[in-house]
Amino acid sequence: MVEPHHKRRSFGVSAIGQLALPVRDLRRAVAFYRELLRVPFLFEAPPGLAFFDCAGVRLMLDTTIAQNSVSGASTLYYRVEDISFAYDTLQSRGIKFEDAPHLIHKFPDHELWMCFFRDTEGNHLALMSEIRQARAV
Repeated sequence: MVEPHHKRRSFGVSAIGQLALPVRDLRRAVAFYRELLRVPFLFEAPPGLAFFDCAGVRLMLDTTIAQNSVSGASTLYYRVEDISFAYDTLQSRGIKFEDAPHLIHKFPDHELWMCFFRDTEGNHLALMSEIRQARAV
């Protein structure tokens, strides 16, 4: 059944259901996401796929697209409450960051902080934290 024209014009997408990342070595990549980042592991499937749960969004590690794509072409931004704590924790697990947490932008009611690193496959990752500012009374 085809939707009426007026409904098709108002349709828009906003929720991400799944993200795919190219990986060359599935075992190594699964260990990185499962053991170092501690993203909840869901399952593996042929031919070279692994799935993780990122707060309701599935992350798919895929060896088949790695053969045909440029590594590091996308960046995954992980939202964290306390970026300093997350940074220190991941560093203690051996993750090498490209930079320390730093201010990206000041909004009227919060600040956006980020820091960047790469997974074992060269994919660009980031921690992001939106820090609310206390209101003056």
